[in-house]
This record gives sequence, structure tokens and C-alpha cells, in this order.
Amino acid sequence: MFANREGQRVPQVTFRIRAANEWKSVTADEMFKGGTVVVFSLPGAFTPTCSSVHVPRYNELAPAFYANGVDKIVCVSVN
Repeated sequence: MFANREGQRVPQVTFRIRAANEWKSVTADEMFKGGTVVVFSLPGAFTPTCSSVHVPRYNELAPAFYANGVDKIVCVSVN
């Protein structure tokens, strides 16, 4: 595991994402190219605490992130 630091490149991996009710494969380069991205992770998608506390807080903070130069906010989970 590597230490987190600003500007660090994400390893080249392929993510499976859900977009417009369909599953799609997206590479790290495609997801993170061309901008500043905030990435946060959850221990499990759709768990009570994550769904009711963590994700809503990032939604609340989104305008501040965007106002400070963030282009995209990405949430990742193991499931």
C-alpha cells in the first residue's frame, strides 16, 4: 500500500461502474484524466452509515470542492 498524497497517480486499473442503469468498464486513465478529482471510499455500498452519513456529507461539500477547483468527486467501494 502506498501513502496518500496530493498529485499521486492512480494505479492503472479498470473500474466497473453503473451509468444510466447499465454496467460499463472505465479505466483509471479515463476516469481521472483532465482534471482534479477527489476520491473517497466506503467499506460497503448501501450500508446504513455510509448511505445516511458519508455520502450525503460529500454531497453537501460538493459546491465547496467545485468552487476550489475540483472537477469530479468519485466514490469507490469494494462491492
